[in-house]
Amino acid sequence: MPDYYIGLISGTSIDGIDAALVDFSGNHSRLVEFEYQPFPAALKAAIAAISAADAAVPLKTYGALDRQLGGLFAETVNALLAKARLPAAAITAIGSHGQTVYHAPDGDYPFTLQIGDPNVIAELTGITTIADFRRRDLAVNGQGAPLVPAFHQAVFSVPGEPRCIINIGGIGNITLLPGNSNDPVIGFDTGPGNGLMDEWIEHHQGQRYDQNGAWARTGHIQPDWLAALSTDPYFRLPPPKSTGREYFSLAWLEQSADPTGYRPEDIQASLCQLTAQTLADAIQHYAPATRQAIVCGGGAHNSYLLELLAQQLPCPVQSSAAFGIHPDHVEAMAFAWLARQTQLRLPGNLKEVTGADKAVVLGGIYPAC
Repeated sequence: MPDYYIGLISGTSIDGIDAALVDFSGNHSRLVEFEYQPFPAALKAAIAAISAADAAVPLKTYGALDRQLGGLFAETVNALLAKARLPAAAITAIGSHGQTVYHAPDGDYPFTLQIGDPNVIAELTGITTIADFRRRDLAVNGQGAPLVPAFHQAVFSVPGEPRCIINIGGIGNITLLPGNSNDPVIGFDTGPGNGLMDEWIEHHQGQRYDQNGAWARTGHIQPDWLAALSTDPYFRLPPPKSTGREYFSLAWLEQSADPTGYRPEDIQASLCQLTAQTLADAIQHYAPATRQAIVCGGGAHNSYLLELLAQQLPCPVQSSAAFGIHPDHVEAMAFAWLARQTQLRLPGNLKEVTGADKAVVLGGIYPAC
């Protein structure tokens, strides 16, 4: 019998909603159908505005956006079910990551905040919804992120072959799979992914992203300017660590290294190199024995970024598509898998990755009535 779950995520790129219908029968993770719902420009701008560091957001604005996103997540699920020609009753549960608007795992009162009301999702789809995955890990002194490494371990790990899974969304993160079951998995956020490049090209070209890194290719990497960015303390912090766009923003860029006086395309090329360099540095420092780098997330479509990454790593760099999962599908599938873990009362975090005191069952369950 099929064992159907749906995973939902809107990532740090703030581009839209990914929805994956996954069948876990037979202890496999098989994608059945996928749906993508892009955000309208006004909604993306609203999310970006409340995600900015030290943004002053009226509670009315926050609450309305939470409700609006919950409705949009539900619409995406219903479109996915229509495409798959399946009734809601066939789905055990939805795992909704939601949209991160702030991530602050350090400090006296660590917290992380995702919106997209799961009550609305459960009501409008008629499917039990599991959400708010990150805060339980924070409650046991973890970073609350990254959570996807547990899924990476389940689907990409091969005995005897050390691998690195590179996820490039708005923020870059890596999962280091040791190839030896006695060694711990390592995973952490390395720094900027696509986020700074997306913001820069939108500001200068009016485009939402740099397709295939075409604009970056026209520029010249500026070593001195790049070196100033690379001095940020975050890059030297040991794992576990996690970050977000509330930190690595255009404001951070301008404070760290003034971009005036450079051609905009040179800055774009340098930002692309920053992403590749910080990813490669982290892999070579923490997993120098890596034999295979597997790339997923939106950055997998940036051919210039992958070329820069391949130049700095001694191992092959390939899209996750070569290993059976399309790079756009991995994260949504991961939250379907995390929903199943929660439904079965199994832990969803890797404490070695997040720094948590223990492995815990993640998320809150919102039953369908």
